[in-house]
Amino acid sequence: MTELAIWGRPNSINVQKVMWTVGELALPHQRIDAGGPFGHLDTAEYARLNPNRKIPTIVDGETVVWESNACVRYLAAKYGRGSLWPEDPGERSLADRWMDWQLAELQPLLHPIFWNLVRTPPERRDMDAVHRAAARIGSLWQILDRHLAERRFVAGDQLTMGDIPLGCAVWRYQNLRVEKPDLPHVGRWFGELQQRPAYRTHVMLPVT
Repeated sequence: MTELAIWGRPNSINVQKVMWTVGELALPHQRIDAGGPFGHLDTAEYARLNPNRKIPTIVDGETVVWESNACVRYLAAKYGRGSLWPEDPGERSLADRWMDWQLAELQPLLHPIFWNLVRTPPERRDMDAVHRAAARIGSLWQILDRHLAERRFVAGDQLTMGDIPLGCAVWRYQNLRVEKPDLPHVGRWFGELQQRPAYRTHVMLPVT
């Protein structure tokens, strides 16, 4: 197998999705530092790979994939059939649904909390925006909590690609100092994720 190349920096939540997937599948790979202090995104070489000039981008032989959830789906479909990529279409649709939910519903609220509390100096933080987003995101996590009351993982009894974007998001959320609702089923699921070596290696990093 041609060695997989992954462009991106390890503290990016979107790169962490890809790295955790690669870790679960034990894929030989090379990660190339890009984005943030590492640069590269404004080069012509990178633009040929990803015209959006964002991370992550993966190169697997002749195949180039960008957009983090698309990268996870690609790797799961090619290398993780029957594990990260559910064979049953109904189960797979459940994983797909929660991956899309993470992007469409959860991430737009997680971003202003993270950006203000982690990336913005205290004197410039918009704490009203933080409190509004924290209140709204709490109700979203409760939706996932009710879903996980009936199943071990997002799509059933085993870890699938559906857990990966949400698992990266929950680590970041739990490390942000905002008021949080009681989430017993999310907490149980989060505890299981923390037992997985690939999650500990690629996701459980300082939130910076």
